[in-house]
Amino acid sequence: MRSCELSAIKYLLFAFNVLFVISGIGIIIAGALILSDVGEFKHFMEGRILAPPVVLIVAGCIVFLIASLGCYGAIRESYYMLMAFAVCLLVIFIIELAVGIAAAVYQNDVHKSLKELMKDSLDRYDTSTPDRSSWDNLQAKLKCCGVDRVTDWEQGKRPPSCCHRPRDGAAEPSPQECRNAKPNEDILYSTGCFDMIEMKARDASKVLIGVGIGIAFVEVIGVLLACWLASAIKERS
Repeated sequence: MRSCELSAIKYLLFAFNVLFVISGIGIIIAGALILSDVGEFKHFMEGRILAPPVVLIVAGCIVFLIASLGCYGAIRESYYMLMAFAVCLLVIFIIELAVGIAAAVYQNDVHKSLKELMKDSLDRYDTSTPDRSSWDNLQAKLKCCGVDRVTDWEQGKRPPSCCHRPRDGAAEPSPQECRNAKPNEDILYSTGCFDMIEMKARDASKVLIGVGIGIAFVEVIGVLLACWLASAIKERS
């Protein structure tokens, strides 16, 4: 291969790795934002629900480091460094694929376990401070009440976090009014919290899938370019 062609591949791989560094930073930011958004309600979630954004953050850090290796290998025209770079990218790609498949397989189990955790936590509302504060925060933030519906709370035991002003300018419902309100009264949030928190988890999953597909595409290109340049360097030497 002529030196000009080799140089073209080298600088193409270098430019790709600069893009890869930027994408690594983007992955870290996306994972952190998702973890912050969903993690606010981690009291109701098992570790496996929060695992994907954590994996994304770790993958972003690794991508950032590996991209540096790719840049250095391209500049030095080192066959072994480029092959190490390609192998590392391939390993990350396989791990991401495995995490994606596992997330899809366990989706129904996560659905069931989330609802069970929420029901158990609601039963402990009167006896556990962490459960009480978590439910009050969840209902106030997501504007919901109970696990599936308002009637999950016994009338007379419903917390004030289930209530809201029925319209602008109306008075804030008192704790007594909230406890004794009929299920169809407009001072009560009508949506169950399970649907709201599951919707948040689904939105996070869509972002994770989109970012995962994007980075997988970049990784495949990186492996091909690194192998191409490594092969050209070996052929020249």
